[in-house]
Amino acid sequence: MTGEMIFVALMIVVMLIMLLFEVMRADFTVFSFLVIFLLTGVISTEQALSGFSNEGMLTVLLLFIVAGAIQKHGIIENFINRILNDSRSPRKSMLKLLTPVAVSSGFLNNTPIVVTLTPIIKNWCQKNGISPSKFLIPLSYMTILGGTITLIGTSTTLIVHGLLIQSGLEGFSFFQLSVVGIPITISGLIYILTIGYLLLPSTLGAKEQIRQEVKEFLAEAVVERDFEYIGSHIIDASTTSLKNVYIIEIIREEERIFPVTPTTIIREGDHLLFSGTLNTIADLQKQKGLNVITGTNETLESLNYGDNHLVEAVVSHQSSMVSHSLKSSMFRNRYNAGVIAVHRNNERIKSRVGDIIMKPGDTLLMLCGERFLEDHMHSSDFYVMTSVSPPDSLKQNSVKGWIAIILLLAMVSSVTFGLLSMFEAMLIAVVILLGFKLIDAEEAFRYIQVNVLLLIASAFGVGAALTQSGLAQLIAENMVAFARPFGIIGIIVILYIVTNIFTELITNSAAAVLMFPIALEISSQMDSDHIGFVVLIAVAGSASFITPIGYQTNLIVYGPGGYKFSDYIKVGTPLSLITMVIATFIIYTVWF
Repeated sequence: MTGEMIFVALMIVVMLIMLLFEVMRADFTVFSFLVIFLLTGVISTEQALSGFSNEGMLTVLLLFIVAGAIQKHGIIENFINRILNDSRSPRKSMLKLLTPVAVSSGFLNNTPIVVTLTPIIKNWCQKNGISPSKFLIPLSYMTILGGTITLIGTSTTLIVHGLLIQSGLEGFSFFQLSVVGIPITISGLIYILTIGYLLLPSTLGAKEQIRQEVKEFLAEAVVERDFEYIGSHIIDASTTSLKNVYIIEIIREEERIFPVTPTTIIREGDHLLFSGTLNTIADLQKQKGLNVITGTNETLESLNYGDNHLVEAVVSHQSSMVSHSLKSSMFRNRYNAGVIAVHRNNERIKSRVGDIIMKPGDTLLMLCGERFLEDHMHSSDFYVMTSVSPPDSLKQNSVKGWIAIILLLAMVSSVTFGLLSMFEAMLIAVVILLGFKLIDAEEAFRYIQVNVLLLIASAFGVGAALTQSGLAQLIAENMVAFARPFGIIGIIVILYIVTNIFTELITNSAAAVLMFPIALEISSQMDSDHIGFVVLIAVAGSASFITPIGYQTNLIVYGPGGYKFSDYIKVGTPLSLITMVIATFIIYTVWF
């Protein structure tokens, strides 16, 4: 070994130890060692920056935006809610959930899918008396497995694809990994529904440290002609349209219906006085045929166009509204704003919003014009006034969501038929999404996970240090020498195991980048087709099941599921072995 090889090997070992013990964030750790290799002359500036312009890395960036546009409009969220609400048997629900999740993970990056579904699944589990820990590790594992079905399902595959192109070789075709991805996904699903389910812990899950919604407001909504539950009992609408809503009173022309019972019939024109959180109010507004009264001529949808804002204000002791109703104090004319809902601490109010007699300390949720805060910030009528971000559900538009999905499918088809490269297809998709305002620039940047991109881009430079120093060639030679007595199948298994160990200890993308040059060296020394070894790296680099630190989706569900580190070892080890046996057998059969 040369002095440079020893230095690079030492730095790689230190980097792996730092990643294993989480000394600092993984992206900063890898980036720091990239800088070290650059400053010590192991790699050139061009090699250090190669990852930041790599086609695979940039494709991951664009996929975050495309997936964000679909996530924003709630199509997947609504679909999953319907699936879960249809069945309360845990294993049947799991089968109905994990099958479409695995398929969609082949066409959407798995990280945003897990980010979106984790709170939905956790809430459903808690409402139905099911432990979230029975669902969340399976969610992560199935998105990982499903991601291996196509080129774009996981960042690992895209990175290896980019490395192939950067090396002057032909990249993966869109469904090239399906021959391995589909069998391991089906096998993984069977394992999770049988043995894996028994091994999963049954815990309540970590308590949320911050609750975004703690206030229950009194609000009012009117039932319009196209509401699907007109003529039905309240209980019939309580699982869908009126979910999480407490109906206090119904006003029907001159009649006031109180108390409201489960068998109360809903009629057109009914005014429903209900109690709920801000998110509940937003969800109710989304229901066809229900219109939340805002106290103005505007609806809550006007928040999407930037002309109006939500503001919370606390009524002061000196306010002229105290002991008067909102209607009698001419609130709308006086402030050019409408009160959507009222919150009174530890008290459930029984009155229409406009008829509530104000007390000091009441919190008003208002729909206001742009100048409201500026004009009334120092008003003696209010103690505190704060702008409130509208719930994300208000921004959801099912038509735009379906357009985004159709656009993604069209772009995937263009790649499948060889009309465009994956990078070109995703670039066109993002331009269309932004151009037609299916997602705005600010939201697009919010969906991009910069830490993931920095980690991937930095790992390219570290991989270049392995190659440039000759260390990759040395490792490859020793691996081949060790495995040669076992034949090509021995080399395949050892390469898979080493890649998988790296994945579990560091991250999937970093492991793939580090092992890629070694795989190419092995194929060169064995005088065999490189593609089988490269597919092996992509699959082994993705198959992280034994630790939470190897793959982001495992980390995402770690806290919400209330898991211990050992839970991943117990549930993930059998799945990792099953995946390895199936993947290595198929790769050997197909390519060797």
